[in-house]
Amino acid sequence: MLTTFKATAVKTDTGLQVHTNARNFSLTLDEPKEMGGTDTGMNPVEALLCALGACQSIVAAAFARHEHFTYESFSVELEGDLDPDGFTGKNPNVRNGFQEVRFTMHFKTNESQEKAEAFADFIESRCPVGDCLGNGVKLVRTGVVRD
Repeated sequence: MLTTFKATAVKTDTGLQVHTNARNFSLTLDEPKEMGGTDTGMNPVEALLCALGACQSIVAAAFARHEHFTYESFSVELEGDLDPDGFTGKNPNVRNGFQEVRFTMHFKTNESQEKAEAFADFIESRCPVGDCLGNGVKLVRTGVVRD
């Protein structure tokens, strides 16, 4: 059975700032000043990195007991390479989005390195955001509305 998640994004009158909402939560996204924004929030690709790290963190917490893995703390460092010449149109041969995303999982644990790596593999195999990024998602525009 599919579950449908919903969100909205509304451009504000301030620079490149966008207010986003999902359920009862909101997040302001923007661009750095050097990219034409007002630097009032992370930019969308930074939010994407955060979403991946958060998803991996949630999977770790949700499944550690089931996978017989114990840890005191967990964190993820993430970075992605993006050439702005793609989305700005300066170079049509450059991809618009990330060319690569790298991450390092940090466990504070007494478990062995082998067991930590096996649990990291499990986290990657179950992370919905990682699945979306690694396997792509069909994007479907369902309309264009003039208000």
